[in-house]
Amino acid sequence: MAGRQRKNGSGLYEIRESEIQGRGVFAKKRIRPGQKIIEYAGERIANADADRRYDDESMRRHHTFLFTLDKKTVVDGNRQGNDSRYINHSCDPNCEAVIEKGKIWIYAKRNIQPGIELAYDYQYERTGLREDEKFYECQCGSPKCRGTIMKPPRKRRKRRRRSSS
Repeated sequence: MAGRQRKNGSGLYEIRESEIQGRGVFAKKRIRPGQKIIEYAGERIANADADRRYDDESMRRHHTFLFTLDKKTVVDGNRQGNDSRYINHSCDPNCEAVIEKGKIWIYAKRNIQPGIELAYDYQYERTGLREDEKFYECQCGSPKCRGTIMKPPRKRRKRRRRSSS
């Protein structure tokens, strides 16, 4: 797809080669904060089916189009999906995914100028395994990059010392 661009029906964005990874979604027009951009669409499947379809053990690096909708359901954007599956991860995203009434919507978090790549934070669940940090490596290039597409580690709360009275 090098050199080719695919436009969506509304002209709001286009799909083209990304510096983050593979193809990406780029603004064609100014997108305002809070603007609904696209639904993350695809086949709805059970978590167990998703695990069977995409066996992380057989991949050299993580690459799927899965989005967890709830505890029982995953949306596979690679089947019956749309252009939303090309929105890449960023540790400093300009978009966010919001689940509303059983649907996943991508909204702009801030002004996005034409030519800028759309991205949201994938926030994969942390496993605690060191090797997963490399497997789920981030390539967003942001100065705020945490090195992984997994959720940021929880900050430890400082314990207050009890005063002796």
